[in-house]
Amino acid sequence: MTEPVVHPDGEGERHEMGPNVILIKAASENTGGTFFLSDSVIAPGFPGPPLHTHEKLHDMFYVLEGTLTLRVRDDEIMAEPGTFACIPPGTPHTFSNRSDEPVRFLNLNTPGGWENYMRDLGSAAADGKVLGPAEIGEIASRYDFKPV
Repeated sequence: MTEPVVHPDGEGERHEMGPNVILIKAASENTGGTFFLSDSVIAPGFPGPPLHTHEKLHDMFYVLEGTLTLRVRDDEIMAEPGTFACIPPGTPHTFSNRSDEPVRFLNLNTPGGWENYMRDLGSAAADGKVLGPAEIGEIASRYDFKPV
């Protein structure tokens, strides 16, 4: 049986990757393996991961602040606050921050397990190193992530 989890604004399992911050709010161990949620802030110019698909993962984004650039298949979406996107398995997608301001968004995934990818990213950037798309893709390839 899992225990309730409450994380106030700005709190959670924190992972810093250079100027980018991921706060894990809910992980597999909190949801019986069913769900992952992070509150993420990505810096201006963040290139994001390579275009990719997931075999089982539903990858969801809800923009809180700034403008997140989403690519879904061949469509580019300038996702402003209040925008929600649900990317089903098998759909090529990626995201980036092409703006001059930070972007804050919720990343929701089902099933759970994505928190381990986030933890690995945090470990890889622990010395302040800024990770590029190739490094992000290499780490992600250990999980449900297939570059397109």
